[in-house]
Amino acid sequence: MLKFIDLFCGGGFGARGAVRGGGVPLLAVDAWNLATETYKANFPGATVVQEKIEEINPFQYRRKFHPDILLTSPECTAHSIARGAKLGSEESRETAISIFTWIDAFNPRWVIVENVNRMKQWERHEELIATLESYGYTVSQMLLNAHEFGTPQARKRLFLICDREGSIITREHLLVSHQKSQKNAKSIIDWSGQYKNRPLYIIGRAEATLDRAKRAIASLGKNIPFLIVYYGSDYAGGWQSLDAPLRTVTTIDRFGLVTWEEGVPMLRMLQPPELLKAMGAGVSHKLPVGSRRDKVKLCGNGVCSPVMEIIFRKINKIMQEENRLAVAV
Repeated sequence: MLKFIDLFCGGGFGARGAVRGGGVPLLAVDAWNLATETYKANFPGATVVQEKIEEINPFQYRRKFHPDILLTSPECTAHSIARGAKLGSEESRETAISIFTWIDAFNPRWVIVENVNRMKQWERHEELIATLESYGYTVSQMLLNAHEFGTPQARKRLFLICDREGSIITREHLLVSHQKSQKNAKSIIDWSGQYKNRPLYIIGRAEATLDRAKRAIASLGKNIPFLIVYYGSDYAGGWQSLDAPLRTVTTIDRFGLVTWEEGVPMLRMLQPPELLKAMGAGVSHKLPVGSRRDKVKLCGNGVCSPVMEIIFRKINKIMQEENRLAVAV
């Protein structure tokens, strides 16, 4: 089993995939109390700490934990395009640099860094890579779309997979190693009727929302359900077919589902259990605390579980092969 420490652990979506791929969480850290409470509920065997990682002395845990992998998802809001024109916080960006104290403390063979793809535009990104290499890591850098790994969501993220023994892992290696079929947005929808909806055309409905719905109906025809981007814009017309993967889940309530009742279009927002499916975490993953808004934020901040599962399976395969060769010698 691959033992790992999980920094910026969030609600444990990445950890869920890591566990499916043969991992065991030892220690998890996040500054948000609802994230750590969610993580504890899902991985009761792990030590979970609510604190900013840069304010923790990791050497206090050095004798207790001996991880194979340091799994990290530094704050991404300052890099994300979702910020629009807002200036990013350099303090937020530099949480990526703070992982080196943890590398000093635990000397893990593997380090995994996950972030939005715009992190590559950060002026200190090359410094991050160079520093990892100075620690003796071979850094495999790749952009991965969660949809290609069996997640019903099109979510592109940057991954740095770093090995002190020189292994090089590519996107193609990971795609070849998985056998999951691709899924669409329709697969996450709860069609039971338990979630109440309202007519699309009501007094007070934003004109932008109605315009997006009109474009969808003009393209698809009546009586065909679809999704609209309820808040903000995705620069892609503001709607999507259920036959395509869900567009990227964000930390705000983004997607509205339009269905039809006797020819009348009805609207409701996607609910946390549906977003949980979109993250690939599965029904066994718990969201036990927080408001609906909090649960949406937990999902939007997460790492898609199937992607991390495939990464851990690949690392497991590499290490098992090394052990087999060592025994043969």
